[in-house]
Amino acid sequence: MTDLSRILPDFPVSRYANLLPTIEKHQLTTNDLLILHVADICKRTQLPLLDVKRLCAAVLDALHQDLGVSDRQQQRKDEPGTGDKGPSSGPGVSSSLKLKQTGTQLLAKPHRFISTLDDDLDRALGGGVPTGYVTEITGESGTGKTQFLLTLLLACQLPPPRGLGRPALYISTEAPLSTRRLSQMLAHNPCLAQAAASSSGSRKPSLDGIIATVTPDLESQDHILSYQVPVEIARRGVGLLVLDSVAANYRAEFERGPASSKNNMAARSHELARLGHLLHELARKHDLAVVVANQVADRFASSAAKGSGISSSGLPPPFSLPRISQESPLAARSRGGPLVPAPSLSGLEPPSSGTAELLALAMRSSMPEPPPEDPPAPPALLLDHQQRWFTGWGDDIQHDHNLKTPSLGLVWSTQIAARIALSRRPVYGRKEVIEDGDGESTTMLKTWRRWMKVVFAPHVAGTGPGLEDAVEFEVTMGGLRAIDRKAKAKAKDKERA
Repeated sequence: MTDLSRILPDFPVSRYANLLPTIEKHQLTTNDLLILHVADICKRTQLPLLDVKRLCAAVLDALHQDLGVSDRQQQRKDEPGTGDKGPSSGPGVSSSLKLKQTGTQLLAKPHRFISTLDDDLDRALGGGVPTGYVTEITGESGTGKTQFLLTLLLACQLPPPRGLGRPALYISTEAPLSTRRLSQMLAHNPCLAQAAASSSGSRKPSLDGIIATVTPDLESQDHILSYQVPVEIARRGVGLLVLDSVAANYRAEFERGPASSKNNMAARSHELARLGHLLHELARKHDLAVVVANQVADRFASSAAKGSGISSSGLPPPFSLPRISQESPLAARSRGGPLVPAPSLSGLEPPSSGTAELLALAMRSSMPEPPPEDPPAPPALLLDHQQRWFTGWGDDIQHDHNLKTPSLGLVWSTQIAARIALSRRPVYGRKEVIEDGDGESTTMLKTWRRWMKVVFAPHVAGTGPGLEDAVEFEVTMGGLRAIDRKAKAKAKDKERA
């Protein structure tokens, strides 16, 4: 590599003397070692996988040290003999075998939250969006996911307790960041306007405190999250990482062509597990909040009689006659079987009893035996039954229509710590259309009602089944605002009285 000595003059070249000539022969640069996958480098150079992996890790670590964002100094502090003496800090125990945090430390550690700038929504979330975890906001289009994320981008810059006093990082996979909407929130939200007008020396929320980038494909997203994001977080002290949305690039990459192939599903599951581990490590290491937006897909209830031979319409399957084998006599003779005369088509004389038995035996032997069917699994163990408890839809047996399922399936659900589901329902009004003096009443869409519910979270209990305990909210010029319809109804009754 001709540029390694120029980029990293102090890099220990002698340790990798058996690898560098071959890599230089194939004209691989330092940038290629950071961008390309290790397996692709091995295919081009025919070098051992582990050796190339160690070289790439060494180059990356040297770059981090050169930029001043290395963790070597912190690792030295954690070495045995430098900290508290204990059973896990002896001379025979390495620092890599220590627990990152004990259970007592986790319980004693206070939670820090990023507010939604609405007291009722924060109360339902247990204080807001917590740091140190990966939180997912899911819902169909138009439920307010992007509005939720934009509010968090500005609230993160507020001083505690509403924010962290730190900048935010926004990664978009679909549309660029809406700066016009952010300016609108800054002007109309009371908390943001008050913080901007204050004369204190704390950080004021602004567009300059938001770092934004766009990843149009999965390759660029993986490169940015693996290499650029950790450096940017350590350099600027980012307190919030937003990925909007997590499913777009994975759908475009793995659902093209034969989308249902097993190889695609296995590769997608591996990539999702790797993404979840990366986001979790960023949230834990830097004590920041990671929030991802996820899309949803329609879910259709499966037929309860699917395994009983009854169709989805509730009717038994149509009657069908057995198919008679039309195997030639030559093929039957080659198998050593008895030569069976073909059935007569004239229908004038019924076959004899011996001929009928031979014909039935031939029909039975020519048809393949059906494989034995496994007993069906209990309904409580099926995914269709269990997913109602972690998807956010289907947990209310009274409303089993218009069900949704968050994208990326069960594999992604195991990678997140909290899931917030946003849903909406239409509200219709009445409109009078007058034609030729006759009044004709038609129905028209008036507005949408939106709800937020906590499906699962480590710091607060779930909202519960259905939308009975969910918080209704609306999207205003200043962001999200909860609606208390009972209080509004009481106020109207007092006014009328």
